[in-house]
Amino acid sequence: MPSAHMNLKILLPYKVFTEQPQVVRIVAVTHQGAFGILPHRLDCVASLTAGLLVFECDGVDEVYVAIDEGVLVKTGFNVLVSVRNAIGGLALSDLHQAVEQEFMHLDEHEQQLRSVLAKMESNFMRRLTEFHHDRD
Repeated sequence: MPSAHMNLKILLPYKVFTEQPQVVRIVAVTHQGAFGILPHRLDCVASLTAGLLVFECDGVDEVYVAIDEGVLVKTGFNVLVSVRNAIGGLALSDLHQAVEQEFMHLDEHEQQLRSVLAKMESNFMRRLTEFHHDRD
């Protein structure tokens, strides 16, 4: 029996950051901690925190992408990650410096605003899920 694969798409507000077929596993970070996604995992929605998104494709080393806060949606074998900013294509050791340069220069007001927006997005997703389940 051939193994299943996922299609990963990372979206930024202004472009598609990456589209990756043949993904066998994904690790993402939420406010509750890290969790893994395999192809046959149930569909889900998660509010992501700034951190590393890790994914692995058949026969290829792990890929690390530094992401800003956002949302992950898994439906079937498709995984969409929508974030404000992302940095990839670097060795894990170089990501730390790149993240400091890109993400850590946010002023305090913007950080507070993002925190409030993340809570609102999380609440919206929770209510949307409850509404969908109540209809069934």
